[in-house]
Amino acid sequence: MPAAIEIPRQYNAAQALLARHSQRADKVAFIDAVSGEQLTFGQLNEQAWRFANVLRAQGFEPESRVLLCMLDTPQWPVVFLGCMLAGVVPVATNTLLTTKDFDYMLRDSRARGLLVSNALLPAFNELIGQLPDLKTVIVSGATTGTPHLSLEELLAQADATPHCADTCADDICFWLYSSGSTGSPKGTVHLHSHLMQTAELYGQGVLGIRESDVVYSAAKLFFAYGLGNAFTFPMSVGATTVLLPTRPTTDDVFGILQKHQPTIFYGVPTLYASLLAAPNRPKQSELNLRVCTSAGEALPAEIGKKWNAEYGCEILDGIGSTEMLHIFLSNRPGEVRYGTTGKAVPGYELRIVNEEGKECADGEIGELQINGPSAALMYWNNRAKTKATFAGEWTRSGDKYTRDADGYYTYGGRSDDMLKVGGIYVSPFEVEASLMTHPSILEAAVVGMADTDGLIKPKAYVVLKPNQNTTTDDVKAHVKSQLAPYKYPRWIEFVNELPKTATGKIQRFKLRA
Repeated sequence: MPAAIEIPRQYNAAQALLARHSQRADKVAFIDAVSGEQLTFGQLNEQAWRFANVLRAQGFEPESRVLLCMLDTPQWPVVFLGCMLAGVVPVATNTLLTTKDFDYMLRDSRARGLLVSNALLPAFNELIGQLPDLKTVIVSGATTGTPHLSLEELLAQADATPHCADTCADDICFWLYSSGSTGSPKGTVHLHSHLMQTAELYGQGVLGIRESDVVYSAAKLFFAYGLGNAFTFPMSVGATTVLLPTRPTTDDVFGILQKHQPTIFYGVPTLYASLLAAPNRPKQSELNLRVCTSAGEALPAEIGKKWNAEYGCEILDGIGSTEMLHIFLSNRPGEVRYGTTGKAVPGYELRIVNEEGKECADGEIGELQINGPSAALMYWNNRAKTKATFAGEWTRSGDKYTRDADGYYTYGGRSDDMLKVGGIYVSPFEVEASLMTHPSILEAAVVGMADTDGLIKPKAYVVLKPNQNTTTDDVKAHVKSQLAPYKYPRWIEFVNELPKTATGKIQRFKLRA
């Protein structure tokens, strides 16, 4: 087992995070980029304890579950911490889902309570009163006359006396539902020890996050990537986080980077591509970036190089998962090799195995597997998929990778996305990376399609940059000039946008369908 952070048996993740800030009570912890609301570490501490006592007063017992569907405002960390302090399990969910999705998650989790932003309440209205397990609804920003409890009123009336649930490091702490990039979401169950493991191994060990940093994550708090970026990592050292309740447009992101001067920016490849294509983008001198990260999809080398040239700041491309909670494989400051996903994060052990389950030699493609201290306990109510993914100490990623002699890993696509063309495996990501070097292309996704003989060949879906044009023949010729002949896309389809999850992952299964 790789070296992990030592965590005592009797342990509560929220209490451990809050206890680190007794000497910085007046320092700003969270800023709402829209309303301007600020929450200091002292105020966060008091409100989190108040909310823990609210839950107790409402009859929530340790290990009961509440669905958390709230916008990224300072109230989000208050309720997330408060739940953990009370031993209640928050089930953080994607705010952009449909009523049907929320119905599934409420029934699947058997949530006793719902914590919801007022703006998101309409998606739940027809469900409230119809679910036998859902007893309590608490609304953040509730309007006058709402039939539900008001978060703000409950906090104002609650006792702030600290009383922590008697939890241990291996107790269930929170759930995250998988993003659904490959089908139905799965309730992924994490323990109290996992948050600090990721904070110290990746947040401090790779990013070098420190108290003086200001951070902004385009990925939202309900996403495993965003939860570490904008909550756990800054909370672990006392950094300040800027939160954006709305979806991040290029104008929003550049506005935050200019106004609040974040030193750490966390993005995804599609967002970096859009930022670089923005005609009104600011100059390097207007920003204060120290380090940038990317995850969710492999970062095309061209985007990393262009960003570095324009803003003088490396993008640390990495890969994490809901199952592992955050990034376990990453490039590191000063050691970036664009086009690769870097090396194993200290504290995590990686291996690549072939279809026979044997470890691959350097240069041989296989499935990436991870051994590390933040692996989820299970998928809730899904024994078959739990056994298939969590194989003893090793977690199967479902991602194809190669490793070179220097220990750098290069992404080859999802196992389900791999194409066999003429009997030879082709990585769709390799073809996509070639397409992304075309000067007119903003985004691309490659999937397999059968030709008239029933043989699988690559097909590319391409989004062009604004005011750019090209031809299918030109695109094909561009790829042929860079890759082996059998790898070029036989069909090119120009589209306005690619189907994606709310976290920015391209949904290739929709393109295949």
